[in-house]
Amino acid sequence: MSLSMTASGAGDLTVLEVRGEVDLHSAAQLQDRLLQVIAGGQSVVVDLTGLSFLDSTGLGVLVAARNQAQQAGAQLRLVCTSDRMLKLFRITGLDAVFEIYATVPAAIGAG
Repeated sequence: MSLSMTASGAGDLTVLEVRGEVDLHSAAQLQDRLLQVIAGGQSVVVDLTGLSFLDSTGLGVLVAARNQAQQAGAQLRLVCTSDRMLKLFRITGLDAVFEIYATVPAAIGAG
């Protein structure tokens, strides 16, 4: 399965819906898209609910994007409901690094 992304505006932030798989081959696409949004000074909500696979390369992209967002004075929040992916964030300790929400409206309202 390939990677697809859809961006939409929600006030002063961008919601990036990510669908498919983020792996070694597709991680650069996600990185480029996230950096485009963050370079514009926008905070971003990354909706991972349509994601079927996320490997360590994808996690690295999310961490780097979060760091870039912080440097730009923006925020990066995640939306994730998959028990398997939430377990991945817990095992790696990244659940303490990211703000993870169950719904896009909750992530938008957190700002």
